Amino acid sequence: MRTSRLITTAVAVAAISVLATACTGQSEAGATDDPKAKTTINFWHGWSSPAEVKAVQDNIARFEKAHPNITVKVSGNINDDKLNQALRAGGSDGPDVVSSFTTANVGKFCSSGAFTDLAPFIEKSKLDLEKTFPKVLLDYTQFEGKRCALPLLTDAYGLYYNKDAFKKAGITAPPKTMSELADVAQKLTVEKGDTYEQLGFMPNFHGYETVVSHYMSSWDHTYFDENGKSTLAKDPAFAEMFTYQKKLVDSLGGYQKLEKYRGTFGDEWGAKHPFHTGQVAMQLDGEWRLGMAEDAGVDFEIGVAPMPVADDEADSYGKGYLSGTIVGIAPASKKQNAAWELVKYMTTDTEAVVNFSNGIRNVPSTLAALKSPDLKFDPRFKTFLDIAQHPKSSTSDGAVNGAAYQLTIQDFGYQYEKGAVKDLQAGLEKTAQQIDTDIAKAK
Repeated sequence: MRTSRLITTAVAVAAISVLATACTGQSEAGATDDPKAKTTINFWHGWSSPAEVKAVQDNIARFEKAHPNITVKVSGNINDDKLNQALRAGGSDGPDVVSSFTTANVGKFCSSGAFTDLAPFIEKSKLDLEKTFPKVLLDYTQFEGKRCALPLLTDAYGLYYNKDAFKKAGITAPPKTMSELADVAQKLTVEKGDTYEQLGFMPNFHGYETVVSHYMSSWDHTYFDENGKSTLAKDPAFAEMFTYQKKLVDSLGGYQKLEKYRGTFGDEWGAKHPFHTGQVAMQLDGEWRLGMAEDAGVDFEIGVAPMPVADDEADSYGKGYLSGTIVGIAPASKKQNAAWELVKYMTTDTEAVVNFSNGIRNVPSTLAALKSPDLKFDPRFKTFLDIAQHPKSSTSDGAVNGAAYQLTIQDFGYQYEKGAVKDLQAGLEKTAQQIDTDIAKAK
């Protein structure tokens, strides 16, 4: 899976805002279909590459074999915008089972009724979620006690590094703290006039996966207090992260020089990704990058490690940012009991989760699958399995307006890194006020 990055979720956020006034939701009490009756259900997902689509179809084939009375009609390459349009429209041609890559929107999905409350189904099936899924995954598939989704595979973020470039620079091990990251990034950077022959690390917030939420996983932090108010200006972790990132930008040549170099990068999802080509020697990225880099035929040895952590949190090294695919049931579906059978199978059947993980090279999303001997992966992939199980790995907090608050923080980051904001604390306070205002309006 290729998780939707934060800065690409604006359309989805807007669409879900409209959806909030159009969805009333439907509980299991209103689902009268017999899950053992012969029926056809529609499953909509976002995967699009041939390998991903095949893995989905293989998973569905296994489900249909185990549930011969249920036929699943699959529609792929469905982004959140298309999904929300269908959920608003309803109708028999719409989805019964829905999935999304945008975990940051779960708060909106749950609070608006865009996804059906799964609590009655879970209770009926006697599922013990705490014994089934890692805690972080349970956190990002519910909002304020309402569970409207379950996790379907996980994304774990770590640090990729060019071992050949490390050896040439005399660096013997990947950095473990953020100070070490800055030091190694400078040692790996080879300037060439007003550009670079090699950049140690692209720190800019537009640098593909180097977004605020991913950086923040290196610091112990919380986005909201017990009253639901933004802690952006109160939790010192945010000021520390922004200060660190700005200093790293300046030390590697400055915002303008870095942005000019970034303009030479290939597509994030193509063979000419800057890590593949050797333009950058270290890359913050998800578990999928390992397979993509190998498929691109890189001419250097790839190293994988957890992302470095804040200097005063060295004992938490090994943690990282987590997200993943979520799956739920459409509120307008007239076949919710049958839909639940598919949701339960895809998310909790160990064989199904393991086979799907092997098929699309994502991290398994259940505790049993994470330990399964049937997992097939490059030995370096274990780094991401460990990050997914680390007790201090984290994800972005949920909010009633979904990813909107993350977009607000990211927009502030763009202004701060280029020097348009001179007073960090004042900027954080203004941004926190905007977040609180937007959430109040959404309620």
